Amino acid sequence: MLFVPGDRPERYARAAASGAHEVIVDLEDAVAPGAKEQARADALDWLASGVRAYVRINPADTPWHEDDLAALRRAPAAGVMLPKADPASLARVLQALPGRRVIALLETVGGYMDLPALARLPGLERIAFGSVDFAMDSGIADEADAMTAIRTGIVLASRHAGLAPPVDGVSLEFTDPARMRSDAVRARQLGFGGKLCIHPRQVEPVNAAWLPTEAEQGWARRVLAAFEASGGGATAVDGKMIDKPVVEQARRIVAESPGAAMA
Repeated sequence: MLFVPGDRPERYARAAASGAHEVIVDLEDAVAPGAKEQARADALDWLASGVRAYVRINPADTPWHEDDLAALRRAPAAGVMLPKADPASLARVLQALPGRRVIALLETVGGYMDLPALARLPGLERIAFGSVDFAMDSGIADEADAMTAIRTGIVLASRHAGLAPPVDGVSLEFTDPARMRSDAVRARQLGFGGKLCIHPRQVEPVNAAWLPTEAEQGWARRVLAAFEASGGGATAVDGKMIDKPVVEQARRIVAESPGAAMA
């Protein structure tokens, strides 16, 4: 999911053509106070053309929040990302814009401590992790495994509430594709379904991280072949027993592999 600054309308189309699965027009952090109104108008003009996108509105405790909500009522196809989300502010957005695709951006310790209640609110599509702001609020550095417990908590709460898999936070590095892919692979391993991006250069390595590797594809094909040969009975692959959950995992890998739709 790629952010594009709301006050840079000349970048909207490039973001949409970047290969990102979703574009988020940012009216919050990327836009100075004096440019909020024009950015909102530019975003509405672009959304009126029929494009599919989210809008990151301003938080509930800012003077621009209500105007953002009012504007989005005129863009019924637009999704909404709510920053600094907590159960109370999210409930108000869900009530103000019913039937929308809504993402709660979890950025505060308070929001995290109320995570089960937030995740269970009817109408929420998924949660995204605002890792940079969360690091500032919590004092936990987003380095190595320091935030693994936080990320796992978001994944498990999302799963328990029946939400779409959450989206991991941004990586500030955008000149090193290998580092970007490594960060994204780690997010995938933890159970995230995507990653927030702040530059078009990040999109390709992030997308690649969610595709099965050649080794994973080979393992999956061996598992399915062995399962078929056994007639559904107990068998082993690479010295390990396989059962129904393993077979389902193999089927998912094959389905997600490049060219699967044409197979």
